[in-house]
Amino acid sequence: MALKHEPTAPYHSAQDALRVLETVARHSTGVTDTEIARQTGLGTERLTTLLRMLRREGYVEQVADGAYVTGAALARLGSAHGRDQALRDHLQHTLNRLRDSVGAAVYISRYVDGEVRVTQYADSPATPAVNEWVDFRCSAHATAVGKSLLGQLDHNGRRDHLARHKPARLTSHTITSDKLLLSRLEAQPPTVPVLDLQEYAVGTVCAAVPITAGSSVGCLALSLPVEHAHRLRQAADTLNRNAAPVLLSLAI
Repeated sequence: MALKHEPTAPYHSAQDALRVLETVARHSTGVTDTEIARQTGLGTERLTTLLRMLRREGYVEQVADGAYVTGAALARLGSAHGRDQALRDHLQHTLNRLRDSVGAAVYISRYVDGEVRVTQYADSPATPAVNEWVDFRCSAHATAVGKSLLGQLDHNGRRDHLARHKPARLTSHTITSDKLLLSRLEAQPPTVPVLDLQEYAVGTVCAAVPITAGSSVGCLALSLPVEHAHRLRQAADTLNRNAAPVLLSLAI
């Protein structure tokens, strides 16, 4: 299955952040922001934003003389012992912060062995998760998560999925035509969040953005009750701007 891979803003941010981390890791006694900028070629404003994010995520720390060293989170994720649990814990912490930032339940999803899987999420009483009344694996045509994942496959990959999971009408807004759905997936810009406007469930709207690098197809999504639909696009833009830490955790 080939990917239709077009790097997004979070991908570029994570790529730049990895360059910064590699530079910091090479200097065990610390390195200044001036030297990081020289070695990475990043501008001052861009570097300042990335260092702020990396400090917040615990990947780097600033010592007394102002130099940067690797942080505790990077050490935990880089350790073979307990790495999987450390990654899940770190991702959960990041998702919880995203949930509070966007004011919505948030989800990480992957396309694994031809199936849609929600691998981790963060909700709360004030930001409830979607009620999975139809298995997400067979409702990709109707969910923001599913459409974002399918949109990252090539045409044959999409057709294969739809051949195995025939689009069913879940609400009056659900697209059930293969031709129409494939046309919309083809026209979807990779940098624009995919929306679900009550296509999966009446009373719920969702948005998803890709967090894909290499051969791993994934997305980050949010859901809102329909009475908060007026916040959907702004929340989706916030999610997109803050997706880099999630992608970075998956890349380390």
